[in-house]
Amino acid sequence: MTSKIKYTLNSSLDNSILLHLYKQMLKSRLIEEKMLILLRQGKISKWFSGIGQEAIAIGVTAALDKDEFILPMHRNLGVFTSREIPLQRLFSQWQGKMNGFTKGRDRSFHFGTQQYNIVGMISHLGPQLGLANGIALANKLKNNHKVCAVFTGEGGTSEGDFHEALNVASVWHLPVLFCVENNGYGLSTPTSEQFNCTHIADKGIGYGMESHIIDGNNIIEVYTKVNELAKSIRKNPRPVLLEFKTFRMRGHEEASGTKYVPEDLTNSWAQKDPLQNFERFLIGKKVLSESITQNYTEEIKTEINEHLTIAFNEEKIIPNLETELNDVYQDYQYQAVEPSANKKNIRFVDAVSNGLKLAMQKHSDLIIMGQDVAEYGGVFKITDGFIDDFGKERVRNTPICESTIVAAAYGISVNGMKAIVEMQFADFVSSGFNPIVNLLAKSYYRWNQNADVVIRMPCGAGVGAGPFHSQTNEAWFTKTPGLKVVYPAFPQDAKGLLIAAVNDPNPVLFFEHKALYRSVYQDVSEGYFTTEIGKANLLKKGNDLTLIGYGASVHWLLDVIEKHSSSSFDVIDLRTLQPLDTATIYQSVKKTGKALVVQEDSLFGGISSDLSALITENCFEYLDAPVKRVASLETPIPFQSELERQYLGKNKLEESILELLDY
Repeated sequence: MTSKIKYTLNSSLDNSILLHLYKQMLKSRLIEEKMLILLRQGKISKWFSGIGQEAIAIGVTAALDKDEFILPMHRNLGVFTSREIPLQRLFSQWQGKMNGFTKGRDRSFHFGTQQYNIVGMISHLGPQLGLANGIALANKLKNNHKVCAVFTGEGGTSEGDFHEALNVASVWHLPVLFCVENNGYGLSTPTSEQFNCTHIADKGIGYGMESHIIDGNNIIEVYTKVNELAKSIRKNPRPVLLEFKTFRMRGHEEASGTKYVPEDLTNSWAQKDPLQNFERFLIGKKVLSESITQNYTEEIKTEINEHLTIAFNEEKIIPNLETELNDVYQDYQYQAVEPSANKKNIRFVDAVSNGLKLAMQKHSDLIIMGQDVAEYGGVFKITDGFIDDFGKERVRNTPICESTIVAAAYGISVNGMKAIVEMQFADFVSSGFNPIVNLLAKSYYRWNQNADVVIRMPCGAGVGAGPFHSQTNEAWFTKTPGLKVVYPAFPQDAKGLLIAAVNDPNPVLFFEHKALYRSVYQDVSEGYFTTEIGKANLLKKGNDLTLIGYGASVHWLLDVIEKHSSSSFDVIDLRTLQPLDTATIYQSVKKTGKALVVQEDSLFGGISSDLSALITENCFEYLDAPVKRVASLETPIPFQSELERQYLGKNKLEESILELLDY
């Protein structure tokens, strides 16, 4: 029988390459067939079949160097096997064993491995593309002439992250291969209901990006074209969009089935099976014989069975509470750099800028990204003049695309560098929320990959900026394990904590209250120093009442108690909301017997609610009064000055303090 696929050989494809490509496809197919049996036997929990699409994963991986990052999807088993990951580790991963890559915390292909330069499947699809941009940007800045390849499906191209990522890659000339596997269906939704253009490759035109359509079932075409492009991109960095035409022969995952697919469509694509067609072609060219095929098959099946035995015999994971909790953050030994005795009276905004500049000087691999942060210096002028000191490669204006920039920051970290992202206003972080809470926060716990990223968050009311520019939204993040949340109230702390945040290899949300930028002055230590994250500051000592705040609310507290010199207060500036310094809080409350927690955010669901619960649970027998909370109205933040003053909890603060003193 002749091949249903037209193969074209060139002089660079010798028999060893052809046999390698064939053997890798055969290996992927035989593993898949075995996994389908194990799935029916209940020995693995889920399977996303790539049968019929092996040529794409195998061809792309073969065309890249082993030290070049690949970001595969569910159906790209061939990426993992081509990178020669021991099968026992893959089998352990799929069974939730410790010898896998996620310690049983994530399944199937939801893992990465620096050892093999693979960043695994992200269920939200789109952020994977932005992550690849970050890896590619780091490659470009290192000038290492490396390519990065990232996979997605035709369904993923409907997401906003796809468009954000392609736009950024094009604007920044990033060396990325965007590999779209157009296999006909996103779960059950056909391409006709996903997009209205003829080819996904056509979308490259809108971004000024080179694009190509490739027969995804033709291993020679895949390998030859990707190899050609990879060599070219290494010399001339740029993104390329590749659409691989293929078909998904089985369900989205096995439980889905394929009843929604017309039978004649399945039959026609079955005739284009990439393995069977390539096998017939190689036999016809006398490159392959039945005996070679039989030897390969026996060798692979033996390897599969031997490694399955190892994985089956591996003990089940025994839950260890300490291990689970300790793996939320990368272990980091804080190294204190004491502040200088030489001080200068500066504003909060100047302290942030100075800390940022010193961090950039300290870390040559640190990148700042954000809207208008370069020549303009950011809307609050914190990075004003930075491009003169560090250049536009390290101080990068971004398009308006928070999601893909946060994902790119994560990719920069994956590739061994550091990133700071400035949200123009903290409110806008909602557009980048997904990669923060689902990539940055979970990364170390999932696969021991740190996210060395700081997100700067200009926030807060008091400047008449209205509902879209005045939120203090720290509570969106304090409940997400894996994130650190810092919120200073004074210039000295802002500088020291920001430097410490950059040094910390974990993701940090760094809140900067806009109303404090140019209204609060302090004598700030000159030069480089750090302030430890996770340590509160006892600003005043007293015996009558513990007052707890952070950010602008600390200044509210200090203003109010000035009027009540007859009483004495412990005033605690939290400085860090996650991790929380509960020891300082409990010690104070046990001494005073009363506590008031104040926040600028609206009351319900805020940090004060958790603090109240913690104090009640841990200090109940010491309390002489209920824990009281003060917060702002349960409304969005209004613009008009009188309405804004009415909104803020500062109005209720003095009355609440007096009530507790008199209780």
